[in-house]
Amino acid sequence: MLTLDRIYQAAHTLKGIVRETDLIRSQGIVPGCDLYLKAENLQITGSFKVRGAYFKISSLSDDEKKKGVIACSAGNHAQGVALAAERAGINATIFIPSVAPISKIEATRRMGANVVLIDGVYDDAYDAAMAYQEENGGVFVHPFDDIDVIAGQGTIGLEILTQLPNLDAVIVPIGGGGLVAGVAFAIKMLNPTCKIYGAEAVGADSMQCSINDKRRACLENLATFADGIAVKTPGVITFDLCEKYVDDIVCVTDDEIATAILTLMEQQKLVAEGAGAVAVAAAMFSKLPLDGKRICAIVSGGNIDVNILSRVINRGLLTTGRLSELTIEMLDKPGQLKEVSTIIADLGANVTKVMHNPGGENTDIIGCYLHISMETRNRNHFLEIKQAIKNAGYLIIED
Repeated sequence: MLTLDRIYQAAHTLKGIVRETDLIRSQGIVPGCDLYLKAENLQITGSFKVRGAYFKISSLSDDEKKKGVIACSAGNHAQGVALAAERAGINATIFIPSVAPISKIEATRRMGANVVLIDGVYDDAYDAAMAYQEENGGVFVHPFDDIDVIAGQGTIGLEILTQLPNLDAVIVPIGGGGLVAGVAFAIKMLNPTCKIYGAEAVGADSMQCSINDKRRACLENLATFADGIAVKTPGVITFDLCEKYVDDIVCVTDDEIATAILTLMEQQKLVAEGAGAVAVAAAMFSKLPLDGKRICAIVSGGNIDVNILSRVINRGLLTTGRLSELTIEMLDKPGQLKEVSTIIADLGANVTKVMHNPGGENTDIIGCYLHISMETRNRNHFLEIKQAIKNAGYLIIED
């Protein structure tokens, strides 16, 4: 059974090992509420996962340590296990899905762990790890469904209450549920009136489905770039704790997550991975009743692959209307492009790309299509430009 004493013991064990991460007051990310960000993206290894992994491994007996540890992970837990094993001087074999970011895989290898890549997602890596343990022995360090791991993650709840005692709610990312279970238990034990909200990706909503069905659900497919929370089935222990201590769970789309990542970078100078930004996305897109409340959103990790970061930024720009595109049907004659460009410039947008293509079989013989990409302030700015071009007599091709 998880106890508050166990979480306090974890906090004592982790003192001097992990960082007590900052609680940063946001600068207008979510109007109408007082939002603070728990910056676990600045934790050693770039994620909260090291807390649970380190406490679990520190709790092993000498005989257990001699056998080495086995783990499976989408990347962040792998780094936590690798670091803890390196500090303890024991062997670690870690199974990672091949879809995990290369940066997480290489960081795990650099810490001395034996990395085994498995085709598929986290759940496939879990099956491979369990088969390896059965054949070779060793202690399995579960990424979320383990009391000591959950206790380690629960130390974040203790820190939040110390840093902001009179908060109204905490928003926590959910994958397998270890983080939300630990944080919810710790905070509810010490401040029962504080609301605990979970946030998942729409394409990986296993915990929300489980809570709604009142039994653990298993998703057939996962569809999100937030690899750190892409889990088909929540844990047995974590599901039980979520049922008891989590007040509500909401889902956000990948576009909303991308927008949150972009916003954190621009406004807070914080780099978050997809899983790390879901709590902020839930607050930004009004998924929860937060008006007038003092809120903490946990930014759980910052290990985003640089190869995907540019795509995420681009998607965030498109979602917020900062990057806009128009296709205009017009006659191919002098002055047309100049007139359209003047309208756009006069309204304060910046043209970044222009493509001119001949018309199709259903257009005028001298017709053409003008495709324009531009930088705009927001969605309303784009709509203003679009209307001005229509008012000038041009036909805009709607998607």
